[in-house]
Amino acid sequence: MKRSDWIVILVVLFILAAFLWVPELASAYENLNLKHGLWMSFAKFTLLSTFGECLALRIKTGKYNRKGFGILPRAIVWGFLGITIKMAFVIYAAGTPQLLMYLGWPEAVSALTEPFSITALLTAFSISVAMNLTYAPVMMTIHKITDTHILENEGTLRGLFKPIALQRIFANLDWKTQWNFVFKKTIPFFWIPAHTITFLLPVDYQVLFAASLGIALGLILSLAAQQ
Repeated sequence: MKRSDWIVILVVLFILAAFLWVPELASAYENLNLKHGLWMSFAKFTLLSTFGECLALRIKTGKYNRKGFGILPRAIVWGFLGITIKMAFVIYAAGTPQLLMYLGWPEAVSALTEPFSITALLTAFSISVAMNLTYAPVMMTIHKITDTHILENEGTLRGLFKPIALQRIFANLDWKTQWNFVFKKTIPFFWIPAHTITFLLPVDYQVLFAASLGIALGLILSLAAQQ
């Protein structure tokens, strides 16, 4: 491993240790989540999902950054995507149990506020399925479009705010990989199971866990690029 790899590992271990050994830090995190949930989601996705993309670059090229990659523009995009992800979590976590009650399963409404049970597991799974089959493909496509836009503008911050050639980029996306790998494989075999776990967690830690999955997303993006 390179020196940069050891630095990354040490930073990650330091952050994890801080949360485990400093109770005040965990308490402050929970308070910020309670008062500023959307902005906390912005921050978590900015940091963790951008790191995931840097990890993907490291796997492909041996470097965490390179000219034209655009770490800062990617971080900004991930921040705003993080806000929409938090919104989706709130909407689907509330709406899906109501739908299940409408379909004749009233136990689903309170299942996630009670101790773990098969009902809670099935409810979390239902929320994950609903979210990943409707919201997720749209979000993933938006991310791919913005990613292409960033690369076309050589990763500059100024380039990020130029008008996006949406029609051209959309028409020229690698839909074979997007459909056959990103949608057909990662959604059913990774994201639905992963987000089932997410919705079983306390609300304050759901977005943190989801943002941590951005590291896994980095690996997925790396694999997708090799398809």
